[in-house]
Amino acid sequence: MPLLNLLIGFLGISGLVYISLCLGLRLIQRWMMYLPTPLGSATPQNWGIAYEEVWIPVKGDGPTGQPEGHMHGWWLPAATPGLTVLYLHGNSGNVGSNLSQVQRLRALGVSVLTVDYRGYGRSSGPFPNETRLYADALAAYEFLIHPKNVDPRHLMVYGHSLGGALAIDLARRVESLAGVVVEGSFTSMGDMAEQSAYHPWFPVRLILTQHFESLAKVPHLTEPTLYIHGLADASVPATMGEALYHATPAPKELWLVPNADHNDLSAQAGEAFDHRLRRFIQDHILASRSAP
Repeated sequence: MPLLNLLIGFLGISGLVYISLCLGLRLIQRWMMYLPTPLGSATPQNWGIAYEEVWIPVKGDGPTGQPEGHMHGWWLPAATPGLTVLYLHGNSGNVGSNLSQVQRLRALGVSVLTVDYRGYGRSSGPFPNETRLYADALAAYEFLIHPKNVDPRHLMVYGHSLGGALAIDLARRVESLAGVVVEGSFTSMGDMAEQSAYHPWFPVRLILTQHFESLAKVPHLTEPTLYIHGLADASVPATMGEALYHATPAPKELWLVPNADHNDLSAQAGEAFDHRLRRFIQDHILASRSAP
């Protein structure tokens, strides 16, 4: 009996510890997923690109609808009005750490808006969560529609990694986008969690509060969509990009880039990156405008 009591006590304590660990992961997961950093001194001017610093209010969820923080961003207008790209970055860094990618998009001759979600860079407001990030992407879209007076039919959304999930959600909510580009993004956060080191030991899908169910959303896309994924992506497997592509009914393309990891795809692809983006814009966006 003493041994039995000891075993029961040990199992009880172990169970409490396990439950405490599960609750702890549930509470801190946002701080594990979202890794914002302060904005450094680099700006588009370092690349010789004219830009405007912008501050975009984001409506709160309360009955007054008052802003719940402001997003900081850079507006890089093209010399000649035409296609505009809303660039949504991943879960870490800020607009400054994604400046080289923004520069490559701007070099295509398009206008670009890039923003830091609330809690990132110089943006104010509460720490990110899934709902707030969707609201941030929508606020950036609405800023382009008014006051920048961008025709949504001339607006393409480009999202990298977490930004890809935001781009998919935004495209599902709004109408008449010119197109969507999703780079290195995932099918859902649950699928990502099941590939983590926590999966063998914890019920990760039950613990998750941040879901980003992109695979369930892409069947609702109607805009031309380009999926780009590095075949050497060690963070998000290329099979997830392929799954998103196959589940999308809209006109679509899939480009799998050899030797490209999660954050160096455009550098690995080199001039092929610019060529592929130009071709997608020409074939799916400009061509549709000129069609009778």
